[in-house]
Amino acid sequence: MLVEEIMTQDVITLPPTATIAQGLRLLQDYRIRHIPIVNEQNHVIGIVSDRDIRDASPSIFIRNSDHQELQNEIQTIMSSPVISVHPLDFVEEIARVFHDKEIACLPVVQNHKLVGVVTEKDMLHTLIQLTGTNVQSSLIEVKVLDIPGMLPGVTAILGKRNVNIVSVLIYPYKDDPDYKILVFRIQTMNPTPVIQDLRNAGYNLLWPNNISEPRL
Repeated sequence: MLVEEIMTQDVITLPPTATIAQGLRLLQDYRIRHIPIVNEQNHVIGIVSDRDIRDASPSIFIRNSDHQELQNEIQTIMSSPVISVHPLDFVEEIARVFHDKEIACLPVVQNHKLVGVVTEKDMLHTLIQLTGTNVQSSLIEVKVLDIPGMLPGVTAILGKRNVNIVSVLIYPYKDDPDYKILVFRIQTMNPTPVIQDLRNAGYNLLWPNNISEPRL
């Protein structure tokens, strides 16, 4: 899946000379958490979060505050330089950027111009889609040797029951490099026949571990 498939294209932006008050108003009106700061060429030169604006705003506990701080230019509180991604980057790869850099929003830039943004909420929604948890399905976890041919071997057994595979994930098995865990979500409310077929074929099922109580 590519970034261009999940990014928001209608991006609310501000020039660097806009006031913090303008930024606050945009956050409230559009219920967003980040505002890219762009120059006249639509190049991203900074980004401001709701936290940046909140920290720059006068405390509600200070009496007789004139809110003069809100008239400062927004470029005085923006973060710069900005980490950005390309529309053709893979979503799975930029997930690591979110994690490693501990950020919540990434501008999407093409030919040096802003074309969209991706937020941590977009990433979470995408993760739900990739794992198939948004579809009513049954979960099966199979422990297999980390050797070629294991995945098609399991899917062949599923195919014999004519069940639809919603998603397939592969995880390492704890700290043992010799094994992997294949995680299937299959679109059936009664996975018992498939589970029994896998057991009869000698596969080690981590879930369900009780054939009479499959988890949906």
